Amino acid sequence: MPYLPFVKVAAIHAAPVFLNKTETVAKAVSFIREASRNGAQLIAFPESYIPAFPVWASLWAPIDNHDLFERFAGESLYMDSAEIAEIAAEAQRCGVFVSLGFSERSRASVGCLWNSNVLIDDRGVIINHHRKLVPTFYEKLVWAAGDGAGLQVADTRIGRIGGLICGENTNPLARYSLIAQGEQIHISSWPALWPTRRPSTGANFDNVAANRLRAGAHSFEAKAFGIICAGFMDSEMRDFLVARDPAAAEVLDGSPRAATMFVDPTGSQIGDMLKDEEGIAYAEFDLNRCVEPKQFHDVVGYYNRFDVFSLAVNRERLEPVSWREVSQRGASRSEDASVLPIED
Repeated sequence: MPYLPFVKVAAIHAAPVFLNKTETVAKAVSFIREASRNGAQLIAFPESYIPAFPVWASLWAPIDNHDLFERFAGESLYMDSAEIAEIAAEAQRCGVFVSLGFSERSRASVGCLWNSNVLIDDRGVIINHHRKLVPTFYEKLVWAAGDGAGLQVADTRIGRIGGLICGENTNPLARYSLIAQGEQIHISSWPALWPTRRPSTGANFDNVAANRLRAGAHSFEAKAFGIICAGFMDSEMRDFLVARDPAAAEVLDGSPRAATMFVDPTGSQIGDMLKDEEGIAYAEFDLNRCVEPKQFHDVVGYYNRFDVFSLAVNRERLEPVSWREVSQRGASRSEDASVLPIED
């Protein structure tokens, strides 16, 4: 008899309202409502969906991007912002789980940003908050390194949900840390395109092949279902960048677009696939299908040698300073550096 959940999931293959957090939140809310009306219980958004993915860092030297960085920082979100609260409230109203990629602001610095993802449950409660461990390549010009606090798998009524952001899905230790928590649904979030060179100089990074390979490998190793949720570059985003520098058209038009799709515990593709148009992709996950493949390779069970290999993960939320103050009785006490409480 089946004993694990049967889940309908949705992946939002869409562009933000470029560098406009307010309108992008409204667009996200609209997608959540549509997907929930169509029976989705878990809804995933792309990497840095709010306010956009900073693809300009791949196009121009950092000395030419100061204004874009300032605008991007201003449109990024605090964890305790009204925008995150609005998404959480909509998740509660619709009774769905939501995974949202966003650029996160810091209370300690006006210029410190993280590439973050938040998982919200069907009560509107934040059940995980992850900051990308290592910004990839030119992303280092925009985002700071995260920490291990978000390397969590949430045990929910629809299954055990985990996720990693873009290039983190290439990190075998980060992936193993989720597998070792019994992950059954893995959400990987990606940008619309990821330029690595000018097309005239040779083949560019193939988003579809690379993302499909990484997600399929993780699902095969974890024996888990995978959501591959990629962004979309619309004409507004392209026109903004090309108007700034017409030479950008060569890179933007010549770089492969990412695709949104799903994989099962064998790594095989299932459900819908979206690439060249905005929309919502759907799939159905029967989590009972995660069981049988564990008989073949259970990398956190019998198919491991814990006497040979070991992994330690630091899940401390890192802060820039720890304060030591003196109480009225003269005894010292310590507290963290948070100016305001954030979450967790």
